[in-house]
Amino acid sequence: MKAAPRKRLIDRVTARTVDEAEAAASVLLAIAAAHWIGAASVYWAAFAGYMVMRGHAAETLVRGLLRIAGTGAGGLLALAAAPFLGWWPAAAAALFLVGGGALYAAITGKRSYAWLFFGLTFAMVVLDKLAHPDVALARFVETRVLETVAGTLACLAVSLASTLTLRRRWPARPSPRPAALGWHPEAARHALQAATALALLVGLSAWLRLPALSQAAIGIMAVMIVPADSIGTSGLLPVSRRLVQRFLGCLAGAALAALILFVAHGSPMLLILGTMLGVVIGRHLENGDHPHRYVGTQFALAILIALVPDSYADAQIGPALTRLAGVLIGFAILEPVLLAWHWLAPRRPRAGAARAGESIDI
Repeated sequence: MKAAPRKRLIDRVTARTVDEAEAAASVLLAIAAAHWIGAASVYWAAFAGYMVMRGHAAETLVRGLLRIAGTGAGGLLALAAAPFLGWWPAAAAALFLVGGGALYAAITGKRSYAWLFFGLTFAMVVLDKLAHPDVALARFVETRVLETVAGTLACLAVSLASTLTLRRRWPARPSPRPAALGWHPEAARHALQAATALALLVGLSAWLRLPALSQAAIGIMAVMIVPADSIGTSGLLPVSRRLVQRFLGCLAGAALAALILFVAHGSPMLLILGTMLGVVIGRHLENGDHPHRYVGTQFALAILIALVPDSYADAQIGPALTRLAGVLIGFAILEPVLLAWHWLAPRRPRAGAARAGESIDI
């Protein structure tokens, strides 16, 4: 008599359910690891704990190593270049070259995830140097790498445990293997547009004192990462779609985070439970069979940035609003660049078949 309800419960479990549980467990373990090592930005470890997690331990390991390698290499290059980038035109030129080059490599290369984080980390360090000239950049890079390692190790631990237990019954579908494309003119043009937007971001920030520079740069690069075969003569439509989805996901996540903060009233246990709820909802949306999966990713990341503070006594909605502001600033700078090219550039035949793969994000 008791076995029947248990069997019905097991029958309701799917590979998608297991993936959502893995993501929640990985984030929770990443947060604990980040607090243990004294991380400066615990939410960044939680980001890695969410984004690196995959249904196969081997895929999780490779993805984590790529994230670590890209973060470390981008940070080291930024540290080497920082003494020469205190003047905003030099910083704009550096972001144009490094950001554009990293984006092109991320779209066309086999190690897309590493190239994305190479460019993102370089941009974050350079923009922090501009906004806070006295910031200890070496410490910033060091803690970013440590946080990424903490999140990756959390993912790997959960993934290995799941591979030996749950995934035997509910196996995950393997991700397609990326392939290098070689020279791709449409991807080069696409990367040039992103590089232009990054340079404009630096120039406008020097003039208007824009806030959330790092978040805006991250947003610009993240939404421009689309499969090469979806770019065509113009990346306006796929990128604009991702921009809107990024905004909606951040907005919805910030709204739920604000509600959880109000209800929790400083209770660490309620904040942790709210974090797990937000992660599961975001992962569920991300795994759905619909064209709006990117909303789920951004929803989860907005939850993490608001509900995973360095100290639960200081939990507040401010970081989620900063991320949202960065999305809007990135939208305001990138969209005119895309529109200008779409309207003014000559129409060319669409390129031949190219790699179709998942869009990658932080």
